Amino acid sequence: MAAIKAVNSKAEVARAQAALSVNICAARGLQDVLRTNLGPKGTMKMLVSGAGDIKLTKDGNVLLQEMQIQHPTASLIAKVATAQDDVTGDGTTSNVLIIGELLKQADLYISEGLHPRIITEGFEAAKIKALEVLEEVKVTKEMKRKVLLDVARTSLRTKVHAELADVLTEAVVDSVLAVRRPGYPIDLFMVEIMEMKHKLGTDTKLIQGLVLDHGARHPDMKKRVEDAFILICNVSLEYEKTEVSSGFFYKTAEEKEKLVKAERKFIEDRVQKIIDLKDKVCAQSNKGFVIINQKGIDPFSLDTLAKHGIVALRRAKRRNMERLSLACGGMAVNSFEDLTVDCLGHAGLVYEYTLGEEKFTFIEECVNPHSVTLLVRGPNKHTLTQIKDAIRDGLRAIKNAIEDGCMVPGAGAIEVAMAEALVTYKNSIKGRARLGVQAFADALLIIPKVLAQNAGYDPQETLVKVQAEHVESKQLVGIDLNTGEPMVAADAGVWDNYCVKKQLLHSCTVIATNILLVDEIMRAGMSSLKG
Repeated sequence: MAAIKAVNSKAEVARAQAALSVNICAARGLQDVLRTNLGPKGTMKMLVSGAGDIKLTKDGNVLLQEMQIQHPTASLIAKVATAQDDVTGDGTTSNVLIIGELLKQADLYISEGLHPRIITEGFEAAKIKALEVLEEVKVTKEMKRKVLLDVARTSLRTKVHAELADVLTEAVVDSVLAVRRPGYPIDLFMVEIMEMKHKLGTDTKLIQGLVLDHGARHPDMKKRVEDAFILICNVSLEYEKTEVSSGFFYKTAEEKEKLVKAERKFIEDRVQKIIDLKDKVCAQSNKGFVIINQKGIDPFSLDTLAKHGIVALRRAKRRNMERLSLACGGMAVNSFEDLTVDCLGHAGLVYEYTLGEEKFTFIEECVNPHSVTLLVRGPNKHTLTQIKDAIRDGLRAIKNAIEDGCMVPGAGAIEVAMAEALVTYKNSIKGRARLGVQAFADALLIIPKVLAQNAGYDPQETLVKVQAEHVESKQLVGIDLNTGEPMVAADAGVWDNYCVKKQLLHSCTVIATNILLVDEIMRAGMSSLKG
C-alpha cells in the first residue's frame, strides 16, 4: 500500500510503471493532436467555442491556448510549448512533437528494464552535443532584405496557404525594416495591426504610415487632405468640471453669463492658438493642417476649426500617439503655451475611408516612418484572426533573425544532421547512457518524418533518401515537400530561426527528463480531504 494512503485514505495514487505510462500516454495524445499541423503542408484544426464561434488554425500556439486540456501532464507540456512561443515566437508544434517522441523512444528502453535515470543522463549528453552541432551548422549572414524574405516566407507558409503567405511576406519584412532604428532594440509594437472586414485576405497590405479606427467628427471637415502638417496633442478642448467640487452663487443673471463666457474664452484661446499656428505655416501655400488630439474636442471648437479648414480628430488612442510622432515626425504636445513649427509632423496624404458603419483615417506617404501599419483584410472574422496570428509569428521570425545575426537551414535538414552526428557520437560514450543518446537521435527525426507524412509521402522512404543524400553530399539536406525528394535547404531558401532551435533543444530535454523521472503521481490536494 502506498505510504500516502496511511496519511490520507482518500488520496489517489499511480506508482512506478503506471505513473510512467500515464505520463507517456498524455504526451503521445497531445502529439497526435498536433502532428498533422506541422509544416507548410499541414492540415487545419477547427476550434468551436462554447458560444459557437469558429476558429480555423494550424498555429500550434493558438491551438494549445484555446483547447481545454484537463490532463495535468498534457497541460504541463502545453505550457512549455506556449512558453516557447512567448520567448521566440515559433516552434510550438515542434516542441510538443519532440517531447512526445523523446518519451516514446525512452519507453521502448524502459519497458526492457532500463532505469529512467540512465536514459536521462544520455539525453543530457545528447543535448550538449546537439547544441554543438547547431553552433557548427548555423549560417551567419548579413541580414539583407532578400534573406529576411526567405526567413519570413518559411515561417508564414507553415501558418497560412502559400499564395497568402507570399503577399504577407513582403509586407511583414518591409514593416520590420521600417521600424528598425540603428542603436535601438526592435520594437514590434510600433507595427500597428489594423483589421478591416472586406475584400480578400490577399488584399492585406502595408501602409507606410498609420491607420486610425475613427474619423473626423464634423461634417464640414475635408475628407481628404494632401501635403498636410500634423499636430499631435494631448490637450482638452472641451468644457471641464473643476478639479475640486465647488459651487458658485450669483447675485444676478449677468454674472452667470459672465462666468460662462469666461469659461468659454478659456477654450477659445486654446483653439485660437492652433488657428494662429495654422495661418503661420500655411499662409503662402495651400498645405493642409490636421490636428489629432488624445482628449476631447467639443462641438463649438470643432466648428471653429472646420471654418478655418483644419481637420480635427479627437480621442485618439494613447498607443497611437507614440506611433504618430514616430511615423510623421514632430512631437506630441501637452500644452499650447509654446507652440512652434518644430512641434509639427508631416504626411503626404490624410484621408478618411468609410466601411459600413465604421470610419478609418489613413495617414500615408510619410517621409521616413519609424512606425507603420499592417492593414489586414479578409472576408470574415476567422480569416482575419488567422492572418493576424500568422503576421505576429512572421514579425517575430524576422526580429529573431536580425537579432541572432544567423539562421539554420530548415525543411528538417538540421534535425537530420543532428541525428547523424549523435549516432557517431554515441560510440564515444561508455556504458548504458549511450542508449539515451540513441533515443534522442531517433526522437529528433520525428520532425522530417512528420513533414514528409503531412505532404503525403512515405515517412520512412523519404527519411532514408534524405539521410543517404546527407552522408554522400556532406551538405545540410532537407525534404522538398513538393516532390518528396531530398534538397539542399539553403539553396532553396528555407531558413529557420537559430534561437527557436536552441530553445527547442533546451526545453524539450528538460521537460522530457522531468516527466521520465516521475515515479509516483498523487492526487492528494486539500480539496480531496473535504468530502
